[in-house]
Formats: sequence, C-alpha cells, structure tokens
Amino acid sequence: MGEVDPAFVQDPEHRPKLSIIEAEGIPLIDLSAINSPNSISDPEAIEGIVGEIGNACKEWGFFQVINHGVSSSKLQKIEAAARKFFALPLEEKRKIRRDMNNVLGYFDTENTKNIRDWKEVFDFNAEDPTLVPASPDPEDNEETEWTNQWPEYPPEMREACEEYAREVEKLALKLMGLIALSLGLPENKFDSFFKDQTTRIRLNHYPPCPSPQLALGVGRHKDGGALTVLAQDDVGGLEVKRKTDGQWTRVKPTPNTYIINLGDILQVWSNERYESTEHRVMVNSEKERFSIPYFLEPAHYTIVKTLEELINEQNPAKYRPYSWGKFMTHRKLSNFKKLDVENIQIHHFRV
Repeated sequence: MGEVDPAFVQDPEHRPKLSIIEAEGIPLIDLSAINSPNSISDPEAIEGIVGEIGNACKEWGFFQVINHGVSSSKLQKIEAAARKFFALPLEEKRKIRRDMNNVLGYFDTENTKNIRDWKEVFDFNAEDPTLVPASPDPEDNEETEWTNQWPEYPPEMREACEEYAREVEKLALKLMGLIALSLGLPENKFDSFFKDQTTRIRLNHYPPCPSPQLALGVGRHKDGGALTVLAQDDVGGLEVKRKTDGQWTRVKPTPNTYIINLGDILQVWSNERYESTEHRVMVNSEKERFSIPYFLEPAHYTIVKTLEELINEQNPAKYRPYSWGKFMTHRKLSNFKKLDVENIQIHHFRV
C-alpha cells in the first residue's frame, strides 16, 4: 500500500483529526471476583461488578476488563502467528483469499460505508463449519456452510487461533451473563442464542499509512452482533464516539485488558436501554498496528427481537423482529462490492 489511492480517501467531514482527545472515563472493570475460586461465596462483589457493567453499558456502550481470566500465553501465541502471517508475500496470503462462496480467510480490499479501509484481515469462525443461510432472500430457506481456510504458513496458526477462540468464548459468555443480570434478567438468559453460534474472530493488520489525515484503518461503524471482545497492541488507534457530545475520543491501550463493546443485537434485545456505539480506527505514518476482535454472534436462525421482559404498554418494542442470518448474509455482500446505498442497519427495522 504505497501512496493513498482515492478509494481510501474519506469524505472531508469523516476525515480523522490528527490531534487526539484521550477518552477519559471509559470504565475499567476488575473481574477478579468472578474469576477467583471463592467467587460463589461473594455475592456482594459480583453485585458490584454487575452495577459497574450496567453503568458502562448505559453511559458508553464500551468498557475495559482486567483480571478477565484469559490466558496471556494464548493471546501471545495468536499475536505471534498473526505477525508471521501478515509478513508473508501478498501472493502467498491471497492463496486463502475469501470470496462470495467462502467469506472466511484473507482479504485486503474491505469497504466500510463504501470507502476502502487501510488494512488487511484474516477471518475465521468459532464453529467450523458454520451453518448459515444460502442467501439474504427472505423466501430462500436453503442453508449452506462456511468453512475456515488456513494458511500453510505459519503451521502453528490454526491451533493458535482455535485455542484463543475457545478461551475468549468463556469470557464473552460470562460477560453476557453479567449484562443479563444488569438488565434484571436471569444470568443464563442469553445462553441458548449461542448454541450454534456464528461468532467470527478477525486478525487485523494496519500497515503504516503515508496520509493518515485522509484515510482510516476502519471507517465509522457499529458492530452488528451481540458483543465484541477486542485485544489491541500498544500502538493504539481505536476511537469511540462519545455519547455525551459526539466527540471522537481515543481509547488508550492498557496492558492486560480487553476492550468490550456492545453490538446492535444487544441494543434491540434491551429495547435501547443499552446502545451500541459508533467507533473507528485511525492509522499512523510510522507504525503498523495489530488487533484481534472477537465478534460474539448468535445462531443464524435467531430472530432478533426485543426481550418480552423489557417491554410493556408504556414502553413497547422499538424494533420489528429480524432474522440474524439474513441480516448477516446481506451485510457480507457489501464486502465484495461497492454498494450504491447504505448497507443494511438495525435502524431499517425501527418501528
């Protein structure tokens, strides 16, 4: 990626400002009480965590967790494999390039809001193979399978990825339980949605960019799934749109933490008690950056709708139900072509 091709250039109103506002107040939540052997006997500590998570979900839609129980060696292994993979020659990486038939693997021409992102990615799914709708057509009941593609080199990449995914899944589901409690629901309320999950894990590589004031690593967007668990390196670049004033604020990397953000599905399930938050990724001219988001997503046959417990006559459902599988396959199409209109969003289902 040499000089900036016009395909990468953001419209003037969405170009990044190179002066950084550091995000004050994105909550850092210590999960040691639920990861210690005595956690069962300390309901007070768990109640405290649930309260903190509820506040973070309401005020930010983003928070960080520490003492989260994820093995640091598993993270180091996947990070090392990612660096080796992205350092390969382009023709080697493109041997497992994803396409319309298999949407998993390597890709380097992704668009967000129809502008190309300054990044290359490798995607794999937690369930292999993953059962999904064959097309976004509501009348088409056919299913198909997405299968992970693995590179020949580095040989340890598959194992590193699969081990890491299993480890982060435990954290993601634990967080969903705490979020359920914070909404006044049973802890296991969300468990059944993830039985045949469509969860995806992505390795991101953002090379140095000669014109960081024109391009973005990822353009502004919200995550479509339930919850995202992000590991980022120490370079930093993630920016969150602050709810209070709409200002883009930088999330400073904190060692040994994961960044958690709510996806659109939780916004619908909670009837907007909690909302997903817009975010983007800045690039810089000197350093490459790596990150690993884990996108927790339900089974494709899930009909996403507001939970009965959270609606009443005074507070009716704000969204029409929609099929997660059809929504997801519709979105995937935009990865391979530039759309003339905005890609499908949850506001299209708002009542």
